[in-house]
Amino acid sequence: MSAVTARPRNRALSVVKLHLANPWATITFPWIVMLTIIALTVLVWMVVLANIPDASDQAKAREGFGYSGSSGFIFVYMIVVAVQSINTMFPFAQGYGVTRRNFAIGTAAYFVLLSAFYAAGLTILSIIEDATNGWGVGGSIFSVGYFGDTPAQRLFVFFAILVLFFFSGSAIAAIYLRWKAFGITTFFIALSFVLVGLAALITALRGWDDVGAWFAATGLVGSFAWSFVISLLAAVGGYAVLRRTTPKS
Repeated sequence: MSAVTARPRNRALSVVKLHLANPWATITFPWIVMLTIIALTVLVWMVVLANIPDASDQAKAREGFGYSGSSGFIFVYMIVVAVQSINTMFPFAQGYGVTRRNFAIGTAAYFVLLSAFYAAGLTILSIIEDATNGWGVGGSIFSVGYFGDTPAQRLFVFFAILVLFFFSGSAIAAIYLRWKAFGITTFFIALSFVLVGLAALITALRGWDDVGAWFAATGLVGSFAWSFVISLLAAVGGYAVLRRTTPKS
């Protein structure tokens, strides 16, 4: 008997196993690319330093190395993973009789597990980065200030960002499954109006100082903790769309 057609109480777990059936796209490939990015980034830093003979100028260059955005790949790629997971696995799971509820629960558990896995890996890389003085050149990829100052803070921030990107991607995928390109286009247009309108309202009320003060008072960890609210809304919204979606093979 197939794992997907197991007893009802086990079907959510079977969905997790189904997602993990092909580890290349979700585990192996992202780390290969991430390690390649690290190697290329460090190589670029070394080339830059090699062409700056003055020590004071090298120190200024290293300050620039402290704000690398190279780690952004892993977060953006998780949107791709989420979209692929929903688009490919939802019709397949439905074909084996998995309910939408069990699919949503199993997929959510899968995303949380992956978030924890990658957050732990990125935190370990940040520890290595600190121990090697920025890969030997004073650079920062995973220990950038906006990720936190301690491994514990970084673990939490990485986890929060990954959860946000996973569930945002799953909501986008659900919209695509239900309404295809028209739905996605409409969603992003509406989202753009909401964000621009919100920024315009804050500007009109001269509230940017208050926004900044709120983030300062809430702190780094507290600010990222609020992202779970957005993640929850995306998860619930995505499930609400999937409930009325008819998969097409």
